[in-house]
Amino acid sequence: MPDPVPDPTDTPSALTPDEEKARATEALAATAAQLRERGQAAGGTAAEVLDALAMMAEDPSLATDVQQRIEKGATAEYAVFAAMDAFRELLAGMGGYLGERADDLGDVARRAIARLQGLPAPGVPESEHPFILVARDLAPADTATLDLDRVLALVTTEGGPTSHTAILAREKGITAIVGALQAAELNDGDLVLVDAENGTIELDPAQERIDLAVQRTATLQAIRAASSGPGRLADGHAVPLLANIGSPESAREAAARGAEGVGLFRTEVLFLGAEKAPSVEEQAATYREVFANFPGQKVVVRVLDAGADKPLAFLTDAGEENPALGRRGLRALAAHEEVLRDQLTALAQAAEGSEAEVQVMAPMVSTAQEATYFRDLAHELGIRIAGVMVEVPSCAIMADHVVPNADFVSIGTNDLTQYVFAADRLLGSVAGFQNPWHPAVLRLIQQVGSAGTEHGVPVGICGEAAADPLLAVVLVGLGATTLSMSSTSIADVRAEISQYTLDEARALAAIAVAADSAESARDAVAAAADELDPVEPAAP
Repeated sequence: MPDPVPDPTDTPSALTPDEEKARATEALAATAAQLRERGQAAGGTAAEVLDALAMMAEDPSLATDVQQRIEKGATAEYAVFAAMDAFRELLAGMGGYLGERADDLGDVARRAIARLQGLPAPGVPESEHPFILVARDLAPADTATLDLDRVLALVTTEGGPTSHTAILAREKGITAIVGALQAAELNDGDLVLVDAENGTIELDPAQERIDLAVQRTATLQAIRAASSGPGRLADGHAVPLLANIGSPESAREAAARGAEGVGLFRTEVLFLGAEKAPSVEEQAATYREVFANFPGQKVVVRVLDAGADKPLAFLTDAGEENPALGRRGLRALAAHEEVLRDQLTALAQAAEGSEAEVQVMAPMVSTAQEATYFRDLAHELGIRIAGVMVEVPSCAIMADHVVPNADFVSIGTNDLTQYVFAADRLLGSVAGFQNPWHPAVLRLIQQVGSAGTEHGVPVGICGEAAADPLLAVVLVGLGATTLSMSSTSIADVRAEISQYTLDEARALAAIAVAADSAESARDAVAAAADELDPVEPAAP
């Protein structure tokens, strides 16, 4: 994929400032409209992502900056470029979630500059044949609208596991590897084999390797197509497969894709960008809309998880030098209990009269005392079932004390892995540590699973680990009672776990936790799984 349009230089304009301002205003408006059009065509999370980008192009402070630069003699192209770059540096300096979005802003600038120069918008090249797309990175607008009949796989040399490229690729079910530095050595026309499960790119594979990959893909597609009904192991052991959602739209998609409920309803979208917390009535209306999609099924709501990479003016402490280790999640809510009380009240009101089984859970719980505080407050305000997320090592290590003080626990493997390795989950340079296959992470999950079994408390998984089909089997073997993931991953996970009994899952889990690295754990489990005799799945 070619690189985007080059950066404009600061050359004097031959036009009047008013003419340049008009050009810049038209280009930014057209770029915003184009992004929204692409988002509406793609739907789901893509629509939310692209709408956010469109809002960047329409930002009033950005427009003011552009006009001021033009009044000083800049062309529209350079004014847009310089103003966007200043905005990008501001976001990058904030780090975390907003820092990750800084690179997205560069795509907005390139689109506007291309329009000003009369060039086609940057994007995926046209091809009459199916191909593997290799790029330095891919803009959200391009990832969201990839032609799945043409693009066989996506490989980028930049980006981390939580970049927009990775998130949207997972949602669309695209075979994708992000942050693959070795892909920079590939040339247009090279023959490559992409194995996303193992994160490998094979140059000039032998024909038998290609035949084997094609056969394996066909087999997986057949298994996926034949997979339906509730999640269960080959011996009939039930493992409900739930969805991670963030809006009423994604709730409807999850229900349509056969999710057996919701294991993680992120409520941040209601709060992000707001000057103050939405009212109880406003919150309850959104919650009712989500609950209506799952009559008779479980919907687990995570209360506001703000702070660190998601700062809020009315909740987050300013000036924390290391906000990921600061007052975030339940810590921030406990410091502003009125926000937590309002949200729990709204959830209780929405649950009343709903046919969904509404449960709530608290993020970033690190002690048994915090678990007790949240459960008691939720019960006081009318929520019958209240649990906690296990995301930090202390919560897992003390699981025998935390679990009895919660109605359920749910393990957030993304943050748990981040804190186990002290490696920012959003930072591409340390993305290699963000691997939930590592025995250090699995042993903590095992401790939580054992505590859940001992005390009869359900243990869910709601991180990206649950979307890895083979790892999902291991997680069940470690004691997970439910798995929650992007709804596009449910069919693959359902098909995979149906091939193993509970005893086999436990045996594979024991192999994984005994390994000395993430890579060796996965390789050893894959080898052991291949040696197992296929088991006829239990009838639904």
